[in-house]
Amino acid sequence: MRIATHTLQFFRNSSLVKAYPISTSRRPPSNIKGSLGTPRGLHEIAERIGGGQPPGMVFRSRIPTGQHFSEIHGAEEEANLITSRILWLRGLEPGVNRGGEVDTYDRYIYLHGTNHEHRIGEALSAGCVLMRNLDILELYDSVRPGDQVMIVD
Repeated sequence: MRIATHTLQFFRNSSLVKAYPISTSRRPPSNIKGSLGTPRGLHEIAERIGGGQPPGMVFRSRIPTGQHFSEIHGAEEEANLITSRILWLRGLEPGVNRGGEVDTYDRYIYLHGTNHEHRIGEALSAGCVLMRNLDILELYDSVRPGDQVMIVD
């Protein structure tokens, strides 16, 4: 995954399967808790959340709300909602993105769908990696816990 170009490259057996457009943090990349930056380094998919939910389902605290993002209005509609699927990341590099004040998992850093698909490719999130809803559905079906994710500038 490349922050600067807002792309996620999905590889299987060292071969590029597909490249997806993404959005990362509005703030500079950072591994530090509270920075709201997208963390760098080697990660793994710790948990897959949302299987069986319809595309566009809104999640709060990793629980489906029963609402599609198009049903959300007002100020909440302006926020980056967590939609469709969640791939929760865990850092694999102690002191870089694992443990203490740099723990990606404890920061709740996800790959997830968004209600702002038209803005994918912009710096948009509070640290997570945002994807179009159909793209995160496709990726979710192709990965498993333990699969590695490298995030670079």
